[in-house]
Amino acid sequence: MGGLKKVNVVRRNIMRSLTRNIGVTNLEKDFKLKEKPEIRRILIIRPNKRLGNLLLITPLLQEVNEAFPDCKIDIFVRGGLAPILFENYSNVDRIIKLPGKPFKELINYSLAWLSVKKKRYDMVINVVNSSSSGRLSTKFATAKFKHFGDVSDKIKEMYLDSNHMAKYPVYNFRYFLSKLGYEKNDKPVPPLNLRLSDKELEQGKQIVKDIVKNDKKTIAIFTFATGDKCYKPEWWNPFYERLQSEYANDYNIIEILPVENVSQIDFKAPTYYSKEIREIGGVMATCEVFIGADSGMMHLAAASLVPTIGLFSYTNPATYGPYNKGSESINTNDTTMDSWIESINKALKA
Repeated sequence: MGGLKKVNVVRRNIMRSLTRNIGVTNLEKDFKLKEKPEIRRILIIRPNKRLGNLLLITPLLQEVNEAFPDCKIDIFVRGGLAPILFENYSNVDRIIKLPGKPFKELINYSLAWLSVKKKRYDMVINVVNSSSSGRLSTKFATAKFKHFGDVSDKIKEMYLDSNHMAKYPVYNFRYFLSKLGYEKNDKPVPPLNLRLSDKELEQGKQIVKDIVKNDKKTIAIFTFATGDKCYKPEWWNPFYERLQSEYANDYNIIEILPVENVSQIDFKAPTYYSKEIREIGGVMATCEVFIGADSGMMHLAAASLVPTIGLFSYTNPATYGPYNKGSESINTNDTTMDSWIESINKALKA
C-alpha cells in the first residue's frame, strides 16, 4: 500500500471514530406526530464520486419517487458523474457537487457545504452509515426529519438481504416513513436503473451490430477491475476459452474495455471502448448477459437491466452483488467453472 493510501486509511478511520455516534439517538426516535407530515423536498447525501457507489443510489431514488411522486430531491455527492447518471430522473432537482479533489478547490468545496445548509428540507437521508462526511453533512443540513443511515435491528431481523448497499437505504427509508405514520411497503426493492432512453438503446444496438457484423445474440465480458478485485490473465484466459467453446457457435462474445484500455485476455475478443457512461450502458443493454468482476462497470450493467453475472473473490456479494432479473453473484473461491457455465446458461434463459 502506497504512502498516500495509508494516510487516507488512517484519516478515514479517525473520522469514522469521531463521527460514528452522530445521529445514533435518532434511529429509534418516537416522533409522536398527530398526523403524517407532508414531504415535498428531500436531500439525499452520498459524498462519493465512484460510478458503482452512485448507481447504488438509484433504487432509493425510485423508492422516494413512488412514495412521494411530487417530491423534489437534491443530492449531495462528489465529482461530476451524478448529473450524467441521474439525468433521466425527473424528480432530481439539484445536484450539489463536492469537487473531486477538495484540497485543490477549497472555495468550491466550502460553497458546496454551505449549499447544503442554505436550503430547508423536509427530510435528509444519509445513504451509507459508515460515511463520516455523510454523517457530518446530515447533521449540518437543515431539515425537519433526519436519517443518519444506521440500520435498525428490526430491519436486520425482517430482511435477510439488509446488508446490501443498494437495499438497506430503501429499507431504512421505508422504516423511517412507518415511524412518521405512513403505511408499510413490502414490495421488492427496485433494481439499479440508469433509465436509458429509447434513443440510447437504439444507439447501443447499432454499435454492437457494427462490431459483430452478424445477427447472432451477444455476450459481453469485462475483464478488468480495481485492486484485489481484478482477476489476473491466468484466470481469465482459461475462462474465456471455455466461453468460446460453449457459446461461440450461437453467440458473439465481445469485450467491453475499461477506461485504462487494457485487456486481461490480450484483446482476443472483439472489443468496444468508450468513455461515455450512458453509451456504454446502451451497449450493455443490447447484450444477453454481462460477465465481469465486482466493479463500477458491473453495477452499470445491472443498472442497464441486462442479466449480470458478478464474479467475486475479494468483496462480499451479499453487500455488492447484482440482483436485477436474471442476475447472479458467483463466489469464484469455492465454485467450479462448470457451475459458472450453469449460471450463465440460466441468465441466458432469463
